Amino acid sequence: MADKMKDESLNKGLKSEEENLDESLKDENQYIDLMNDTIKSIFKTALGITVKNPSQASFFLKTIYRQKTAAKTRQKWHEKGIRVPPLMIFSVTNQCNLQCPGCYAMAHERSLKEEEMKPEKIKNVLMEAKELGISFVLLAGGEPLVRPEILEIAKDFPQIIFPLFTNGLLVDDDIVAKLKKYKNVVPIISMEGYEEDTDGRRGKGVYKHLQGIIRKMNSNGIFSGISLTMTRSNFATVTKEEFVQNLIDLGCKIFFFVEYNPVKEGTEDWVLTNQQRVTVPSLMDSLRSKFPGVFLAFPGDEEEFGGCLSAGRGFIHVSPEGNLEPCPFAPYSDTNLRDMTLKEALKSDFMKKIRESHHELTETNGGCALWEKREWVQSLLH
Repeated sequence: MADKMKDESLNKGLKSEEENLDESLKDENQYIDLMNDTIKSIFKTALGITVKNPSQASFFLKTIYRQKTAAKTRQKWHEKGIRVPPLMIFSVTNQCNLQCPGCYAMAHERSLKEEEMKPEKIKNVLMEAKELGISFVLLAGGEPLVRPEILEIAKDFPQIIFPLFTNGLLVDDDIVAKLKKYKNVVPIISMEGYEEDTDGRRGKGVYKHLQGIIRKMNSNGIFSGISLTMTRSNFATVTKEEFVQNLIDLGCKIFFFVEYNPVKEGTEDWVLTNQQRVTVPSLMDSLRSKFPGVFLAFPGDEEEFGGCLSAGRGFIHVSPEGNLEPCPFAPYSDTNLRDMTLKEALKSDFMKKIRESHHELTETNGGCALWEKREWVQSLLH
């Protein structure tokens, strides 16, 4: 009798574990499906706003097909136990021609003496990324155009979209000519708002110079956009319809609204208020309904995806030195792509531990949860 009760209890326990696992897998598949649907929606919108430009429209039509293929590839690797995110943030250099207050790259004080990955190694990493099904490689820095060879590298991977986040000051006629040919590289110019805010952070004359660069790219048929760092003081300006309309008139087609993350002491009052933050999703919906553009907010509503998307759930970060990191705001790593393949690095125990805690890493006071809990993140390395 006792043995029978023990067996029944064991069976119930096993059944409960199986049900929890099934529920976990169901939730996981739902968030992956949601991410894939979001990516599809972005490119359908891009196709719609370029329909009058046959060259651009043709490119985005091909891209929609390629994204479906990439999603299937990621799923195959997932079934083999390797979590491949759709997005890789690739900081190709620590160097920059500006010194903007509050810059997260400067705040982390990465060593400029440590050797950055050479072009051949970057090509190898991107080849692996393509084979694993990574859809986007966001080029960042520093200022990525300090290394202009990155454009020549990116053109050889038409299956991948390369948003190029740049301050725009190194965009000359030669760069414009290349961007016109390499349609999978999408230049994203960083601004803070109108002249007072942009020049106040980036330097006198930058705002007017960028206006000219955006016009030039538009006149050359380049699909380009803008990145706006939302702070407490400029929030009302950069989300205003009049401001967005001005940028669309210049030729901007994609808008990244990025919440300021306080990685530098003394900038905590730059962070959005809770009242401002909760309005971001509805503001994005309003802009999408009124303007012909792609509107994206970061970090966005991560709760919709079940928590933090770092460490390979949704994206991964590669440092200029080749460290595979959870996020640009969490510069910690136990793997380096000089010593191992990207596939091997994605299996990192460090990354796995962070992914398993994604539901606990919710936004805190407007900052990156990993940065807020950096002592905990560092403890995982030991």
